[in-house]
This record gives sequence, structure tokens and C-alpha cells, in this order.
Amino acid sequence: MSALQPVRGTRDIMPEETRRQRRVVDTACELAARYGYLEMSTPIFEFTEVFRRPLGETSDVVAKEMYTFTDRGGDDLTLRPEATAAVCRAFLSAGLTQQLPVKLFCHGPMFRYDRPQKGRWRQFHQINLELLGVPEPLGDVEVIALAAHILEELGVLDRTTLELNSLGDPASRAAYREVLVAYFSDHRDQLSPDSQERLTRNPLRILDSKDQGDRKISAGAPALGDYLNAESVDFFAKVRRDLDALGISYQLDSHLVRGLDYYTHTIFEFTTTALGAQGSVLGGGRYDGLVELLGGPSTPGVGWAGGIERLAMLLEETPAAAPPIAVVPIGPAAEGPALSLTQDLRRAGYAVDLGFSGNPGKRMKRANKLSARAAILLGEDELAQNAATVRDLESGKQELIPLDALSEHLARFR
Repeated sequence: MSALQPVRGTRDIMPEETRRQRRVVDTACELAARYGYLEMSTPIFEFTEVFRRPLGETSDVVAKEMYTFTDRGGDDLTLRPEATAAVCRAFLSAGLTQQLPVKLFCHGPMFRYDRPQKGRWRQFHQINLELLGVPEPLGDVEVIALAAHILEELGVLDRTTLELNSLGDPASRAAYREVLVAYFSDHRDQLSPDSQERLTRNPLRILDSKDQGDRKISAGAPALGDYLNAESVDFFAKVRRDLDALGISYQLDSHLVRGLDYYTHTIFEFTTTALGAQGSVLGGGRYDGLVELLGGPSTPGVGWAGGIERLAMLLEETPAAAPPIAVVPIGPAAEGPALSLTQDLRRAGYAVDLGFSGNPGKRMKRANKLSARAAILLGEDELAQNAATVRDLESGKQELIPLDALSEHLARFR
């Protein structure tokens, strides 16, 4: 493969798509702040143990998809495949355990060695929300409500479905594990090699298998909800009650398990049929034992991650950047004043383009190519009068405007 091509599973994100993705990020940032979440970021690589234990050694992410390497100092490092474990590590590193609750928001690139598909890349980008220190069901409701608010603001909520399930507490999952092992043991020979291994190590992972044969077998598996204890049933009932009170619709999915081992109680996904096979655009859940797995104190947590690429693909028309105003110097004597005028207008808040070279005709062609709203012509006559000619490029009308009144005159072209 040519070195001029991006590595398989990666790509260049060009201006048009960057604009759509920026809308996703900006909307999420604004609304997260409105709910009291503070923006932060983590390094794009961590010690491998930050991810290996919390995500689960039998999960597809750890077993097949992590980019892990040994650096020159001999450290075992991994490009972050997801943000939650990294944020929890940062929560401990920063000594925030005595400042609960902690509400954090971040966004950035993640890395997984996966088969590239529409909306799924080996380097992809996510928005992430984490709420630490809130054990009550209301924490689950807030993060789901914020996710729904972001999707609504982006204009895509009505194209998604919120799928909801409960994994229960550890005691509930232990009871369910026994039932699940018995069920899948009866179908062991029909399971994929990966799921045959999961059967002894983590049978819940079989429910998340992408293998079509495994999926058919899983469709008949007992539902976890039938094995929740009273505490878990009550917790999930309160989450659903409050979502109902907020008017947030959802569908119960008894086989939803998510792909990582740290989840407990509520799990959820916003899915869509508009992107083909890549249906999940945002998902998460509660992870009360994760901070402990990283060596910290018992700390409840709940959060989610949203795929920026997939959300951007769902957007309808995204407003383009405001067309610029073109500054066109006429003659060598106007070059310096035109440069100064351009900077003054930019400082005043205008998008302004100043061609680097060419006669006035070529510069006007460039202005038309940029769909400029107006052109400011600056020649010897204008300089002599301390003024500029402003041409409306839609109507063709032009006026001589004093330089000290220029910024105010241009306001209609913003």
C-alpha cells in the first residue's frame, strides 16, 4: 500500500465532515456544562492494566481489538479503546475521591483493531460522560436524560430508540450465571470457539457475541430480568419510573448486555436503523465496581459514550460557515493598507479573505469561488479619500464608505 494513503481503518477527516463532527462536539459540550459536567481529557495511551482488568480479559475489546505495545522503556502500553476506565484512573490520580459527586465530560479519539465498516473505524472519536459518587437511580436517569437532550438538540432523537436493561447487582448476576452456563452447555458444540471459551470464563459475554450462530442460540437464552433479586428489581423500577416522568420513551431489551465487564444495574443504548448494521450511536450504564478494580475505594459510577462519526452521519443539513468578505487591493500601493484593513476587520469579528496575489480580476474570481457576500475594493482613489468601495456581490450595488464607518456598514454581511 502506498505511503500516501492512510493506514487501513483510518482516514483523513476533511473540512465538510469536520464541520458536522464539530457540531456534535460543541452541542454535547454546551449541554454537558448546563448539567454541571466539567470538561477534561486523558492521554491517548495508558498502562495496559488500566483497560485489561476493568474491561474484562474475555471481552472482544481486550481479547482482539486493543492496540497494545511495549515502549522503549519496557512499559506495556495501550492506545485507549474507550474512555471510562481512563477517566476513572484520572479520577484516582487527581485525588478526587473526597470530592464526590464528580461530574466529568470529555471527547477525543479512541483506537480498536476492528474490521472497518461504515461508521466504524480503527481510529474513531467519542463524546463521553461520567458521573462518579452517586449510588441512587437518579444518577442513571440524569445521564440518560442528558444523552437524550443532546440527541434532541442535534435533531436525531426521533431517529433513535432507547433500549434499556438491568444487569442487576453481583448477587443477581451470580444466580443468573449458573442458569446461563446450564443453558449454553446444552448447545456447546454449536457455539463459536470464542464462545466455548467464554462459557467457562464469562458466559454473559456470549450474549454479546457478533457470531450469527451464537446470536441464534442466545435468542433462546433465559432472560436476566427473571433472576434479579428484590434490590435490583427495585433499583431498575425507579430508573424506569423517573424516565417515564420525564417523558423519555424506551424499549426493554432483556438480552442487552453491552460489551464490557464493568457494568452493573442499568445499561442502555440509543440505536438507529438509519446507518445499516452499525445501529448503536450512544450507550453506557452503571459501573459501581470499576474504581475498585483500578485500586481505588468503593465508588459508584454511571456514564456513557457516543460515537461522533455515527452521530455526524445522522445529522440533517449542518449550517455552513458564514461566507467571507473579500478584500481586493487595486495596485501595489494598496497592498499594505489592504492587509491592515483585513486584520482590523477580522479582529472586529468578520470572516475576511485576502488573496495572496493576482490582479483585481483574478481576486474577484476568487471571491466568487468562495461565495463571498461582499468585496471591499481598495485603490488609489479610495486611499486618497480614506475610504473603501464596498460591492454587494449579490445585487452588484456598490458604495464608497469611509473607513471609520466600514465595520458598522458591513454588519448586514455577517
